[in-house]
Amino acid sequence: AYERTCRYFCRKTNSVVVCVEYRLAPEHPFPAQFEDCLTAAIHFLRTAQDHGVDPSRVVICGDSSGGTLTAAVAQALVNRRDLPKLRAQILIYPFLQCVDLNLPSYQQNKGIPVLLKERTLVLGLKYVNLDLGIIKEVFKGCHVSDDRRLKYQKWVSPDNIPHEFKTRGYKPSPKSLPSEEICKLAEAMFDPVFSPLLAEDSVIAQLPETFLLTCEFDVLRDDGLLYKKRLEDHGIKVTWCHLEEGFHGTL
Repeated sequence: AYERTCRYFCRKTNSVVVCVEYRLAPEHPFPAQFEDCLTAAIHFLRTAQDHGVDPSRVVICGDSSGGTLTAAVAQALVNRRDLPKLRAQILIYPFLQCVDLNLPSYQQNKGIPVLLKERTLVLGLKYVNLDLGIIKEVFKGCHVSDDRRLKYQKWVSPDNIPHEFKTRGYKPSPKSLPSEEICKLAEAMFDPVFSPLLAEDSVIAQLPETFLLTCEFDVLRDDGLLYKKRLEDHGIKVTWCHLEEGFHGTL
């Protein structure tokens, strides 16, 4: 499905493009996908010159769940002193958090194909091998303990979304009380490998220059907007492209 897109990037940018055929869930449980991408990135950074590539000009890129993996790999590499630094990361409508599934973009675009609101969570739960029976509770926020809510509210909040993105039918939603049982089950959803928006400030502050693409008609739009704010708050240069008529899968 991606070969033509990768060939197009290769031709238009005069770059070497490496596409990682990572193992897929649920046959290969989380975090096998991340481990495959990280392994490939490390190997390529070490052997870039064998492919005629300047190791100081390596960029990693992904769209949708590939954007999640790109963000997670970039974070995993920030403290590696034995490797060249990444030149940049390209995140194309990435999934970045599972704390709040009632952000404005989730409300506004819940029924817009191809990524319906419910489908987003179904895919996420299958990825971390969780029972789909907890969907309703997760939508209500019952999976977020009081401690986590307190910690994450400065990073994941509708307050951090610019006003112009809230004008299209958004209503703040009441938060349900956390369920101890659901909180325990949902532990993996707060791992920064699954939700890169939840990485610590010390990691975010070391990330490379970033290109971020968001689409107006996409449940994941606000994940991108929140990550853009976090990066910029730490002085990371972000080039942001927002497609006013774009939807998930536009690429």
